[in-house]
Amino acid sequence: MKIKLSNVRLAFPALFEAQTVNGEGKPAFSASFLIDPKDPQVKAINAAIEQVAKDKWGAKADVILKAARAGDKVALHDGDLKAQYGGFEGMLYVSSRSATRPLVIDRDKTPLLEADGKPYAGCYVNASIELWAQDNNYGKRINASLGGVQFFKDGDAFAGGGAASEDEFDDVTSGADAESLV
Repeated sequence: MKIKLSNVRLAFPALFEAQTVNGEGKPAFSASFLIDPKDPQVKAINAAIEQVAKDKWGAKADVILKAARAGDKVALHDGDLKAQYGGFEGMLYVSSRSATRPLVIDRDKTPLLEADGKPYAGCYVNASIELWAQDNNYGKRINASLGGVQFFKDGDAFAGGGAASEDEFDDVTSGADAESLV
């Protein structure tokens, strides 16, 4: 079931190059989306999760979903479980991943490249995800596939710094600093 998330904060983006988690598993594109627990979208996300569970497991959906939530095996997670990361405490987050590269666009729908510097961890985005039920030898879960991300607005960047500024360096083309290179 496709869902659009609006004005959510982007965390752990791997939007332009597939990555592994801790060097394990198949590389994938992924992102997490932080959302305030009071945001009305949370109710819609939970309703969609319940519908996907009912579509997959029918009468057993409530029991299976209760166990999946208890084991943190649903795409909507409690941010306090990742409180060691900036921005997660007191929030909820949706984790998503995909084997195929997601659409990444700007506010005006023009395609974005990694070199554009956005979207970045900490900015606000709109996202297209698809919820789906997993039921195999790896267990029963409700996952989210990442379809696309649209840059919405700037936010405080999460850790990881960024590029240095020219102001951080001195001109060393002449003087004692340049002579030490000879």
